[in-house]
Amino acid sequence: MRDHSGVLDSEVRRGAALASVVLAGLGLFAAWTVLIPGVSHWDNAVAALIESLRLTGPVAAAFAAWAGARRRRTGAAPSLRAPLSVLGFAAGAFTVTTGVLAVKTVLGGGGGGPAAGGLLVALAGLGAHVAVGWAAGWAVPRALTPPLVGLACYGLVAWAAGRQAWWSLLAPLTHEREEVRDVFERFLPDLFLDQAVWLAGFAAVVLLGWLAAAARRPMLIAPMLLAALAASFGLSRVHLEYGTARPAPVAYSCREWPITVCVHPGMRPGLPELGEEFTAVAARLSRTPMVFTRVEQRPGDERSALPRGTVAIRVDDLAPGFAARAAADFVRRIAPCSDDYSGIVTSWLAGRPLPGGLSAGQRHAAAWFGSLAEPVRRDWLRRHYLTFTQCRLKPSHFSGFRQNLALPVSPPSAAPPALGWRSSEDAGGWGDTPVYAQVTAAGHRE
Repeated sequence: MRDHSGVLDSEVRRGAALASVVLAGLGLFAAWTVLIPGVSHWDNAVAALIESLRLTGPVAAAFAAWAGARRRRTGAAPSLRAPLSVLGFAAGAFTVTTGVLAVKTVLGGGGGGPAAGGLLVALAGLGAHVAVGWAAGWAVPRALTPPLVGLACYGLVAWAAGRQAWWSLLAPLTHEREEVRDVFERFLPDLFLDQAVWLAGFAAVVLLGWLAAAARRPMLIAPMLLAALAASFGLSRVHLEYGTARPAPVAYSCREWPITVCVHPGMRPGLPELGEEFTAVAARLSRTPMVFTRVEQRPGDERSALPRGTVAIRVDDLAPGFAARAAADFVRRIAPCSDDYSGIVTSWLAGRPLPGGLSAGQRHAAAWFGSLAEPVRRDWLRRHYLTFTQCRLKPSHFSGFRQNLALPVSPPSAAPPALGWRSSEDAGGWGDTPVYAQVTAAGHRE
């Protein structure tokens, strides 16, 4: 076998080409599983790219360990060009993954802008894996070294990912969507540059230290100390900034009529469906203490006060049925009841079918409530709102209530555009008469 001053031999090159294909495929698979369905935003793409290193990083480390062990066994002279060549192949696969995610984001009309710091973190994290793998393979050129290196890297990153501490960000992680995927969840771009400096410095220390020991070059100690200084600087910055860094404020994308619905810009395609769903909920809650004219998507753990007439909703993704799930979750928060009498009302509010397993008395109450015209149901809810939200509804509340209303209610001749017609089919089986309604300036539906 020929050795050209650090250039990889033909077998290692063939292995590198195969590893690049595997890394690109794994990177795309891992990133796609992390992407929030339906969300087209650069933050989403960058977070998915970083998270994909949980798979691609250990595989790259295992391949680098194999290449380093093979080079050691063949007696080739140690050279920095060899591990950098391995890193070049891994970076090529990383570029493919990045390009596919970028195209998807652009075609989806992605909001925000690409976080260059996040790309640097991912690339530096890949370099750190390759450096560790190469040094381990050279130091212990055995057949079991590559798989053990890969498993060790995977285990360390997986362990760090389960910790909410500053030192866990010394691995290429974002602390995003560990259990619940949330487009607002702890995306800290201010820390990206600090993470990248630490990871790149660490990789440089490992490679320069390996070369200084393997080639017996004491003069490499000086640049290795400089790399260690850079790594220490990045580490200290991560430590200092972790507690104070905050996600950048979100500039909402909104739909202003008939009610205002505002979501994270990456979820802008979901505005029409959310608007339709929550317009119906707003109409049913008109003239109650929960009347609202504005809906805002908020992070799941946020508890800040909202202006009067504004409600918060949780939308995790734009998978099919997302708007109905958001409406049902919102209604459950109004009346977190477990009894089926309250379930009759919450099903109507959310526009969903009745719950199953009703008793004879509950079926009678549901049939009575379903026989009411839509305006009468709203008036019933206004009168029994406190009882409903306190989960104290009884069979006696579902009888004897009537109101003399003419149906259908026709729109005035000079009214703003209407919310639309909702029949029994539209409303999940509630009622049998289409009712025309509109939102007034006060936010009521009449």
